[in-house]
Amino acid sequence: MEQKFNESADKVKTFSKRPTDVELLELYALFKQATVGDNETEKPGMFDLKGKAKWQAWADRKGTTKDAAMEAYIKLVEELSAKYQ
Repeated sequence: MEQKFNESADKVKTFSKRPTDVELLELYALFKQATVGDNETEKPGMFDLKGKAKWQAWADRKGTTKDAAMEAYIKLVEELSAKYQ
């Protein structure tokens, strides 16, 4: 599964169009959960809106196992490939 996850991560970089911000946040959160685990970092300051959104998206995945996050990431990339390839 890890190989398929890495292939999916590479595939995202080849999209011809940019996914929506919501889709990008979902990709980011699942990728971080799969590679790092639960978000234990300090929440960004109130003026770092992009950082806060990314932090919150990742924090919302707390408790998701590495394998479950990888599976969800792979599935999401497959869905987005149809739209943005």
